[in-house]
Amino acid sequence: MKLARKIGFIGGGLMAEALIKGILDAGLVDSGQVLVVDPDQSRRDLLKDRFAVKVHESGDLVWSECAIIILAVKPQVVGSLLESVKDRVNSSHLIVSIAAGIPLVFMESKLSGTNCRIIRVMPNTPALVLEGASAYSPGQGVDAEDLETARMILDSVGKSVQVDEKDLDAVTGLSGSGPAYVFSFIEALIDAGVRVGLDRQTATILVQQTVLGSVKLAMESNDHPAQLRAMVTSPGGTTIAGLHEMERAGFEGIIMDAVQAATRRSSELGDSVIGKRK
Repeated sequence: MKLARKIGFIGGGLMAEALIKGILDAGLVDSGQVLVVDPDQSRRDLLKDRFAVKVHESGDLVWSECAIIILAVKPQVVGSLLESVKDRVNSSHLIVSIAAGIPLVFMESKLSGTNCRIIRVMPNTPALVLEGASAYSPGQGVDAEDLETARMILDSVGKSVQVDEKDLDAVTGLSGSGPAYVFSFIEALIDAGVRVGLDRQTATILVQQTVLGSVKLAMESNDHPAQLRAMVTSPGGTTIAGLHEMERAGFEGIIMDAVQAATRRSSELGDSVIGKRK
């Protein structure tokens, strides 16, 4: 299914690049229907050469030609950006914001009276390889067609779920920061392989494939993770010995504490940008 409207990107960074690749690979639009605004000449050149999209240094044309706007800028500039474009925004615009920590009410207040619709999204970096996990929340006036448009765009780079906005800080702490936890686990597992005598290249291959295969098994199986773990754990065997050490070190509690800390920090960062939320 194709999107009938042009898509404009305000910001041409890595996440925007991932979304451009995803929507073009999925055939949602043709490259000529994608316009990108970025102040960096090198980013504009890269996106134009790689995807044959239209690139611009300023956003005037994007707002006049595109009905779907992906807001892919740093959170700190969202307020001033929206204030500067308010006279170009109207009821035809669907704005999809991937600016971390900026709540819908803040963006809607900056664009009050324009009757545009805003959807707030929390993506994550595996979108760069089209395996991202995204959560999105609709603002005022967003209808079923808008939600389907956002879902199609986000699903072109992985999987997406709709959540209440109040849960987006938790999403940030879990899936937004989650890749860093996984990469840390992968690094530690590789180092563990080296510690027990494997060369680093061999350990890396084994760990990466083990993690990939385990995730695929978890996704394709109907079994609970505890059941899958039990499949590997023989009585008195090697796995239970390793799991015992992880339990003694508080592995599960460490992960839960990490997600909770990241969730709390997400809320704090949002407050620092827009002021204390009511």
